[in-house]
Amino acid sequence: MFGKPGGGVVFVNALILIGAGFLGGIMNALAGGATLLTFPAMLLTGLPPVVATASNALAVTPGHTMAVIADRAMVPRNRSIFIGLILAAVGGLLGALLLLATSERFFTLLVPALIAIATVLFAIGPRIQKATAARTHVGGTRSAWLLPVSIYGGYFGAGLGVMLLALLALTGKEPLRTLNALKNLYATVAALAGVVLFAASGVIDWPSTLVMLVGALAGGFAGGKLVGVLPAQTVRAAIVVLGAAMTVAYAWRFWFA
Repeated sequence: MFGKPGGGVVFVNALILIGAGFLGGIMNALAGGATLLTFPAMLLTGLPPVVATASNALAVTPGHTMAVIADRAMVPRNRSIFIGLILAAVGGLLGALLLLATSERFFTLLVPALIAIATVLFAIGPRIQKATAARTHVGGTRSAWLLPVSIYGGYFGAGLGVMLLALLALTGKEPLRTLNALKNLYATVAALAGVVLFAASGVIDWPSTLVMLVGALAGGFAGGKLVGVLPAQTVRAAIVVLGAAMTVAYAWRFWFA
């Protein structure tokens, strides 16, 4: 369990994972961006980057699924939504296949850049939300972009929600709450498609994932209680700083050390 043998190491790694899951659950409840903490935590416990990515995808999926269930009444029932679900599922599978086909060495080199991209996406999230609320609309074919965005979701996934919200806002005229429900639905379908393939391929570290999931569920509950106490803007700023620090740390570790 958790890479290296030895009871002490296992215990410390379990604390890291459950702690990261707990804080990640709070982050998601208040502002999002949990992957910027949970993915590096899995790397810290000794998991290879590809295994850490697959395991993290499973650990954070239940939270996305609950959001879909809560907003299910806002999802339209029409042909375009059905097509979008197919594209999201296919994209998630293709992204997962691409991850499995990527060598561990090459993916390791990508890790700092992927964390940096996720941090930037998270940082510009409020601007995306403001543009959505203002109904900024430039037109375009939604289906043409949904597939590549979903491929990214299956490959790494951090920041997928922001990318989907931007895509949906710029290519549609639905109300804000409907856009948010669609974002949650497509993100969940893409993630679940990838997770199914990861599980079937045996690349998920189940002990690490389950330990982190326990922490994430507890953190999500605690975050719900802290919504009125901790300012979301302060939490968001702290997450951006964390993401920048993780980018620098892993760039030094994987590129220069």
